[in-house]
Amino acid sequence: MAAWPSSEGEVGLQQEINKARPFDLPEQEAFLGLIRTAGALHAEFERLFRSKGISAAAYNVLRILRGSGDQGRKSQEIGRDMVAQVPDITRLVDRLEEAGFVTRRRCENDRRVVHVVITRAGLTLLGKLDEPVLALHEGQLGHLSREELRTLITLLEKARTPKGAGAAKESRRRRAPAAR
Repeated sequence: MAAWPSSEGEVGLQQEINKARPFDLPEQEAFLGLIRTAGALHAEFERLFRSKGISAAAYNVLRILRGSGDQGRKSQEIGRDMVAQVPDITRLVDRLEEAGFVTRRRCENDRRVVHVVITRAGLTLLGKLDEPVLALHEGQLGHLSREELRTLITLLEKARTPKGAGAAKESRRRRAPAAR
């Protein structure tokens, strides 16, 4: 397979990670670039959240619950709406409850159903994080124009919706050399 010619003359991912050979596919370079970029951006948020005694996942849970109001959410609903999936939402909620940031309430109509609700302490913590989080977003991506941000958002949405298995096979077939 011929190597994918990366951006000529620019310091790109290949140079950043000291990769000796060019990437095999543009999809490979895009994927690895996305992972590297996400890791770099995420690390700053982790430092901020750690300074307040929580993780990025815990922050995400608190944000979901703040948006849910007084009724709260079921754990499985929280897990479904997380930005980044976590393996055990129940343990994460346990830790937040132990810290006093959330509480669990049984549904009055169906005692089997438990809702997780943010507490005043959880709301206070989020209030302290609102400005620093927005400042980080601006600091990380504020150098992009509105048009570039819209393009980035559109491309990321498109990347999260991969083409179907049949389309992927057709794409591979188009790239493969013809049999003789």
